Amino acid sequence: MDNISIFDTYVIGNNVVSNYNITEKYNFKFIDLFAGIGGFHIAMEDLGGECVFASEWNENCRKTYTANFSKTSPKIFNSDGTPNKYFCGDITKFNPKEIPEHDILCAGFPCQPFSQAGFKLGFEDTRGTLFFNVAEIVKAKKPKAVFLENVRGLLNHDNGKTFKVIQNTMEELGYRMYYNIVKASDFNLPQHRPRLYMVCIRKDIKKIFMEPQKLPLTKTMSDIFDGAKVNKEIGFTLRVGGKGSAITDRRNWDGYIVDGKERRLKPREGKRMQGFSDNYVFPVSDNEAMKQLGNSVAIPAIKAYGESILKTIF
Repeated sequence: MDNISIFDTYVIGNNVVSNYNITEKYNFKFIDLFAGIGGFHIAMEDLGGECVFASEWNENCRKTYTANFSKTSPKIFNSDGTPNKYFCGDITKFNPKEIPEHDILCAGFPCQPFSQAGFKLGFEDTRGTLFFNVAEIVKAKKPKAVFLENVRGLLNHDNGKTFKVIQNTMEELGYRMYYNIVKASDFNLPQHRPRLYMVCIRKDIKKIFMEPQKLPLTKTMSDIFDGAKVNKEIGFTLRVGGKGSAITDRRNWDGYIVDGKERRLKPREGKRMQGFSDNYVFPVSDNEAMKQLGNSVAIPAIKAYGESILKTIF
């Protein structure tokens, strides 16, 4: 515990929480797997990180990622703004040993069901899943930290067996895992969006990972709609399915009453609900942009956890 005595700390459940509000710039390298439109990238770059490798197979997401990062990430783009080999499409076809050295591996990996056969609950049981590719990279490159994000249902999927495989795999690879369900609304974004965050610290690093202090929720849907009066203070969780459902339908997530009239979220509002800058661009249709935002991460929450990771590994 001596390593954390310089901070005012307290305990919530089994998690040590730091009570500081300092944002420092660090000099570190990270990789962005299953990158989507770069929510992890923005958060880590804001903390001083340099992206040295990224992967994303969806062509529309690659267009959006390229439009926003080609000028700031020379390690993964050519001078003419086109992706080089370090912004790959299919991670399953890239040799893990060829991935550049990095301090933090970030991945919002898709969760496919794992095989029931055997269930040794370790590395071998991840074969046939995209998490196996993450594990292969960890095995080959041994980054100081691994930061994983997924839907909260992963924690209890298949009676907890899927999560246990992931947890035991990271243990087998030499990492301590810290995990929690994190809400975007705990980091000043007006949507709940509960997601499972898994932070894995290499065992030779002796500092204890401390969860970041939650931020007060000062933003409401009124801020999202430029100060207009909105029928909800905290918005629906952005998602992909059910777009355009009747405003009275339980599946509705994009319809609100704004200044007495029904309005639907557009990318401008969706960006604000996820913590993206208004300057972030979408070279795709509005429908595709909303789909991409629904699959993305809550940037302020990722950044807060990223800062806590950095305070642990440096």
